[in-house]
Amino acid sequence: MSKAPTLRIARRLLRDGLVSLAGADEVGRGALCGPVTVAVVQVTEATRSAPQGVRDSKLLSAEARSRLAPRIRRWAPYGVGHASPAEIDEFGIITAMRLAGHRAIAALPEPPSTVLLDGNHDYLSPPEQDALLAPAGLLEVSPPVVTMIKADLRCAAVAAASILAKTERDAIMTELAAEHPAYGWAANKGYSAPEHLAALAEHGPTPYHRTSWRLPGLEPGLGSAEGQPVVVGRSADER
Repeated sequence: MSKAPTLRIARRLLRDGLVSLAGADEVGRGALCGPVTVAVVQVTEATRSAPQGVRDSKLLSAEARSRLAPRIRRWAPYGVGHASPAEIDEFGIITAMRLAGHRAIAALPEPPSTVLLDGNHDYLSPPEQDALLAPAGLLEVSPPVVTMIKADLRCAAVAAASILAKTERDAIMTELAAEHPAYGWAANKGYSAPEHLAALAEHGPTPYHRTSWRLPGLEPGLGSAEGQPVVVGRSADER
């Protein structure tokens, strides 16, 4: 079992004069269909330690994630945002992640002083040159961002956000699976597992597929310069 993430990093940042910090994480970036989802969990200096068992979502079983999600919602303010496959096709995956993240932040009771992002890429802050092309739904003022590699393993707020993002997106994909059972979404959650690729080759894409991406049996679309290649056998727990 890996060492449990704590609020030590968050509290260190809060001691620098911040009122609140939102830990953020995303899921669905590498899927072939369904939304990309971002969750944020907001903490302050007064926030108690995270519920026991909180880890990066990839280290937990589906049962453990489902058990922890309601405890996280009671523990701290949170927000979850999604960007649809149509938005991914129109704006590209990075802008769609930004849109989902801003929707998650907008769901918080108060704007955070800073957002701590897992990884080394700030997808939340809009590039200045994209201001005229930005999709509707972005915040007028994007909060400052701090990036940290493996923040989901080190910071409890980011780990908690990863669990909320994963459980909410998984629930969406399981519900959509009832409409299109051939693609196996209840198990693969829209990632490029063999049964998903076989169904795409046989039946073609559904309205929930990212048709600007290179999908089996489908010519690459024109909706995004950020289309992704198919990777066979990708796990439903991968981002």
